[in-house]
Amino acid sequence: MILTTSPLLLACSLAAAVGYLVVALGHRALGTRTTQAIWMLTWALHGASLLIYWLESPGRFGFASAISVTTWLVSTIYGIETQLQPKLRARWTLATLGAAAVILNLLYPGSVHPRLPSVWLPLHWALGIASYGLIGAAVFHALLLRRADEAMRHAHAEDGQMPVLALERLMFQFVAAGFLFLSATLVAGVGFAEVLYGNGWRWDHKTVFSVLAWISLATLLTARWRLGWRGKRAARLLYVSAGLLVMGYVGTRFVLEALLHRG
Repeated sequence: MILTTSPLLLACSLAAAVGYLVVALGHRALGTRTTQAIWMLTWALHGASLLIYWLESPGRFGFASAISVTTWLVSTIYGIETQLQPKLRARWTLATLGAAAVILNLLYPGSVHPRLPSVWLPLHWALGIASYGLIGAAVFHALLLRRADEAMRHAHAEDGQMPVLALERLMFQFVAAGFLFLSATLVAGVGFAEVLYGNGWRWDHKTVFSVLAWISLATLLTARWRLGWRGKRAARLLYVSAGLLVMGYVGTRFVLEALLHRG
């Protein structure tokens, strides 16, 4: 565990974590408007902590950073969606994940890369993180879909609950967008492998898991289009795809940084 960080980054991160916990634990007692105000402030603090982290530690990145950025992206997507779909309600779940992600990034700030091998590397990272965020949003909607489906089956559906078909449509839209960004990430990895890594294309753990995730997502989208897959079957394959994608970078970096204490 590494806790060496700047006072400003520490203050923003801890404030964001506290804000997320307030939303997660007190959203019912606070009321809708107060909860929304705290949520927006916390989201801004989380984003500020990520910006400070990047500016004060150029080239530093790791598994916890990827989780924190992904959580912030999913929160951003959720915030936009709630303006278009007010019936979408799951802020407390994201708040809990957000608090955990912020604290984790303080504990494991990642490895320092003082010299980037190429100016294209940040683009490669950005495409990969975008695919993480979009697939994360798809998984989030799959969980909401499961909850809504179970509530409907047991006649416990709320009056303001978002329709199941609308949730399912959103889930597959995020799957498709995530698949496109993951495809772009892999293409960039192939096209710039020599420039980025200096030894051409390599079949390491990250590459293998990422390609397997791509195949799994392609199978899911094809099955949806040709066979009409939906419900639990589609959600299970999405979970597998997301798990493979997580293992592609976050999983391998977690083992190196948290377990083996290697950069």
